[in-house]
Amino acid sequence: MMQVVSVILYLLLAPLAGALLDGVDRKISARMQGRQGPPLLQPFYDLGKLFTKQMLAVNSVQIFLLLSYLIFLAVSGSLLFAGADILMCLFILSTADMFLVMAASSDSSPFSTLGAGREMIQIMAYEPMTLLLAVGFYLATGSFQVADIISQPVSAVATMPGFLLGMMFTMAIKLRKSPFDLSTSHHAHQEIVKGLTTEMAGPALAVMNIAEYYEMTLMLGLVALFFLNSNPISWPVAIAACLLVYFLEILWDNVSARVKWKALLDSCWVFTLLTGGLNGLILMLIR
Repeated sequence: MMQVVSVILYLLLAPLAGALLDGVDRKISARMQGRQGPPLLQPFYDLGKLFTKQMLAVNSVQIFLLLSYLIFLAVSGSLLFAGADILMCLFILSTADMFLVMAASSDSSPFSTLGAGREMIQIMAYEPMTLLLAVGFYLATGSFQVADIISQPVSAVATMPGFLLGMMFTMAIKLRKSPFDLSTSHHAHQEIVKGLTTEMAGPALAVMNIAEYYEMTLMLGLVALFFLNSNPISWPVAIAACLLVYFLEILWDNVSARVKWKALLDSCWVFTLLTGGLNGLILMLIR
């Protein structure tokens, strides 16, 4: 019964939490840049405005692929918050990314096509760490089940600090923040217009934004997994850790410039292998 409640709460509240965090992101980023920034609830206003616009899809396939992207993200997050298999959760998350790439590639815009190509490069960069993350939780807790991971007497972060660092590195890519906002950007400095979202407008762009809010909540849920244990005190600790990690991502976004795709691949593979790979090797040796 609790699993059903958790899934329903995630499906209903994740977009709201993601939009609110997006508003916090915009506000903090503006203050870091010496601006006042938009209202905290601006993402909600933007969604309302987008849904009132006429549906102008480049082709009939694009909206279907965007909806598939949204649904797969919702399913992936539901598995996580229901305490199911984290490996299956991450596999579905990877599948969702492919629907986004196909949606961006479904039109003839050179900007969108280039953005889709860069999104594929980003997937190549963070996918090894995604698989290592599931393996790390298994080595640390002996189970792929999220319910078993959070029922341990000690938080997973005690034995998985390297995996947490690697997770934070790849989060910047997943959330499309500098220095890894190659495929599309939430700022006005993107040299390929809006990348893979160039041809998305109105309700189609609103669906894309809602999917990003689901993904944002899912990523923070994975961060919380490092800190949750059988002690009820771990829940406020996990929430505080998620907020701190999100703030660090915003800070990194505002103090760094975008890198080239080769630098993205090299830095991500090297860093995640040094952190997650070595941490996983140590876990294998001490088991």
